[in-house]
Amino acid sequence: MATTDRQTPTLALAHALAAAGRGLPVFPLSATKLPALRSPHRGEQRPAHCRGECGLPGHGVHDATTDPAAVRALFAAAPRASGYGIACGQAPHRLIGIDLDVDPTYGSDAAGALRQLALQHLFTIPPTVTVLTPSGGRHLWLTGPADATVPNSAGRLAPGIDVRGSGGYLVGPGSVTAHGRYRLAPGTAHLTPAPCPRALLRLLTPPPGRTARTGTRPASGTASGSAPGAPATAARRGEGLIQFVLAAHEGQRNTRLFWAACRAYEHGFGDALADALTAAAVRTGLPEHEARAAIASAARLTSGRNEEHGGAA
Repeated sequence: MATTDRQTPTLALAHALAAAGRGLPVFPLSATKLPALRSPHRGEQRPAHCRGECGLPGHGVHDATTDPAAVRALFAAAPRASGYGIACGQAPHRLIGIDLDVDPTYGSDAAGALRQLALQHLFTIPPTVTVLTPSGGRHLWLTGPADATVPNSAGRLAPGIDVRGSGGYLVGPGSVTAHGRYRLAPGTAHLTPAPCPRALLRLLTPPPGRTARTGTRPASGTASGSAPGAPATAARRGEGLIQFVLAAHEGQRNTRLFWAACRAYEHGFGDALADALTAAAVRTGLPEHEARAAIASAARLTSGRNEEHGGAA
């Protein structure tokens, strides 16, 4: 676990200013990877769905800016910030983050899954900025065209691969979190974010009413592996999470379900996917009341994060 000292906020600001100078919109983060500034609407009986229109800081990814004076003001209001977030989907780079996760509890090979997708759909990932995460994963930085809106997703391409697009953010290199420091991969510091391959972009932005074809195989019974009646959009976004739960063996069913539910709630479609996740867990042998209890715990743990702050990686 990383430790912070008096220099950490100063270094975080310096890294953030450097990123802003390269045209990347930034804002301060705490050691939990969440925005360091509290919402000005906390405590309101009916919190406003405000994205900064009130003129006050504390709106998470919507605070992101490339203006040096504004960046300094945000960090001055967050003196304990230990890192910074980089907003995805915003001009000029319109950053797309491919988060290749590493989690020994479910044996994900996210990098291998991405290679398989590349073989299936005939694309290659060009040399690009790559950030190493404290868990051993990596973030690939790509850029998107102005006419494409890439949504955030968790596990839709394949288990362990998360995508950060419009409304999401990446933890910037040099940031210090409770689990360690984010750093640029050797040999990538001089690079600029490369354009997202067209074939991959099509997977990231499936047309309305269709599910992008990926290496994830749907379960039998329904087209998306979800429970009948689950909202189609949520089922498409959470297909990888549903498959992840369905693959659970005895002794890991509750853990897998809780992890998948947390990811779904973090990305804003937990409630819509809850029934499908429950059905998947029941199919593996987990009693329904245990499944719903695990999902409820995930909802409490992640409550408010996505709506207030946007998805993070």
